[in-house]
Amino acid sequence: MARGAQKEQARAKAQKEAAKRSSKGSQLNARAAGLQIKCPSCFIALANYKLLVQHMTAKHDKLPIPPESDFAAK
Repeated sequence: MARGAQKEQARAKAQKEAAKRSSKGSQLNARAAGLQIKCPSCFIALANYKLLVQHMTAKHDKLPIPPESDFAAK
């Protein structure tokens, strides 16, 4: 076992680096704050009105697209 101590040191160093990388935390709160507009038909959360227009034309093409002023206060 010539490399036993070296292997143990490498494992400990890798654990420290992995802990440092994973300590950044969750981005769920930031993601929820960014998704401010909900589709009136299926209630999917979208980031802005432009994405809502794209979603409505692709998924709900027979429904009228609500005006942007409906979402300004939200």
